[in-house]
Amino acid sequence: QVQLAESGGGLVQAGGSLRLSCAASGRTFSSYYMGWFRQAPGKEREFVAAISWSGGYISYADSVKGRFTISRDNAKDTVYLQMNSLKPEDTAVYYCAAGVVAGFTRDKYDYWGQGTQVTVSS
Repeated sequence: QVQLAESGGGLVQAGGSLRLSCAASGRTFSSYYMGWFRQAPGKEREFVAAISWSGGYISYADSVKGRFTISRDNAKDTVYLQMNSLKPEDTAVYYCAAGVVAGFTRDKYDYWGQGTQVTVSS
């Protein structure tokens, strides 16, 4: 079992930045691919970014490329999502997830956090 806890969400103006953190506990964090997803009201949960255990594989959704950066610190069992140049359409609940394979869909991930709200005002 892996337990995940997100933090760092909040209210920010368009053009601003936020850094989300996801702290993991339980089984060996460094064994897992880590992903960030988001879900806006009335919409499906969508892929945002993913990173391999070594950091050698990183992938982003087209909508966040060039603005968001995913990273991880295996010594701290934490994955981060740095979000810059935020737009109102980035407003959503952001979830981190852990899985044993890389993927862009929810079914590739076995463990999920509770989510943290990000609201971007125009």
